[in-house]
Amino acid sequence: MSYKEFIDKAKPEFEKAFKFLEGEIQKIRTSRASPALVEDIEVNAFGQKFPLKQLGAISTPSTNQIVIQPWDGSYLEPIEKAISQSGLGMSVIVDKNVIRLNLPTLTEEYRHALSKTLGEKAEQAKQTMRHAREDAWNKIQAAKIAKEISEDDKFRGKDELQKVVDDYQEKIKNLVEKKKNEIA
Repeated sequence: MSYKEFIDKAKPEFEKAFKFLEGEIQKIRTSRASPALVEDIEVNAFGQKFPLKQLGAISTPSTNQIVIQPWDGSYLEPIEKAISQSGLGMSVIVDKNVIRLNLPTLTEEYRHALSKTLGEKAEQAKQTMRHAREDAWNKIQAAKIAKEISEDDKFRGKDELQKVVDDYQEKIKNLVEKKKNEIA
């Protein structure tokens, strides 16, 4: 087994951590309305929990409003209750067979809290990547000890592994900066 195989096996872990971070960042509210803010809210309907996106169509007709059109009128009350309890700070208006959510303007304090949350989520992704890197590096070292790869290949593997990690760190940094600009 070559050191490249260990790195190739670690890459999906890096990608998974990055994709998870992307999804989490989409849920962080900015000054623009986005269906991602509410689509995964758990709604109790008929004694079961469903993500909101399975119970209705979610749209954003303006930058500060989200409209939810439930597939069935009986979902209106459970959806309204779930959104009210979600802690997103949106005013919920039931208008006949649709629910309108108006996003308040972001206060400086709330922007600061969002930036902190953003940093925490980015750190979680980086930590996951560090674990994957450490695991791959341990396997490369074990292969060297077992004389499956040479000393030179061990250090080439270390350098290549670090390059992959650096690339993902840069992707995370760019993603976080973009989101911070949206929050500001």
